[in-house]
Amino acid sequence: MTTILAHMSPTLSNKRFLGSTRGRIVALLRRSPQTVEDLRRSLGLTDNAVRSHLASLERDELIRQEGVRRGPGAGKPAVVYAINADAELMLSRAYAPVLGALLDELAATRSQEEAETIMKAAGRRLGAELPQLSVQSVESRVANAVAVLNSLGGDVRLETSEGRMMIRGCGCPLSAVTARRPEACKAMQALVTEIVGLPVSECCDRGDRPQCRFEVSTAA
Repeated sequence: MTTILAHMSPTLSNKRFLGSTRGRIVALLRRSPQTVEDLRRSLGLTDNAVRSHLASLERDELIRQEGVRRGPGAGKPAVVYAINADAELMLSRAYAPVLGALLDELAATRSQEEAETIMKAAGRRLGAELPQLSVQSVESRVANAVAVLNSLGGDVRLETSEGRMMIRGCGCPLSAVTARRPEACKAMQALVTEIVGLPVSECCDRGDRPQCRFEVSTAA
């Protein structure tokens, strides 16, 4: 599961980005691969301006150079740019509503216990697909769990006090659904448990601004 460990840019589906020149370039490349000349004609910009935006998008790993296109003359071939697969993921707004609908269906057709069991199984499955650490200390495993949650958008940190290890978030990667479907937190709990290899208690804040809370049990 390399996607969740990769560098993640902010979502591309917001109106400000989509209305910007870079957003318009991403939209054009989403439709088909384009050269600088193609983009210049569509956007009414200079070649240098297009290249500057392409360089920024390429640096952010949203686009890539797919190859070259040779024109009818004997001039230099034109580089063809295309959108990256990860950018397609960030362009989608479907994940939160689909997850919400799935959890609503679980709530309608399963008991609370069954729904939580399914979510825990999903979290364990996700954790099992992650690369295993060569260093197996508790501290390194907990640090890895923190890194994974952050890669998912959790913005979490580790707090230790009197032998307690608490993973505390300033946000929640599943905030779109956890306020009304708390069983979603069980997936994150199981994910952390799978990574850490120790019992983990979930005590998340599911108020107006949901925040992750996972306590790692280090008791022998």
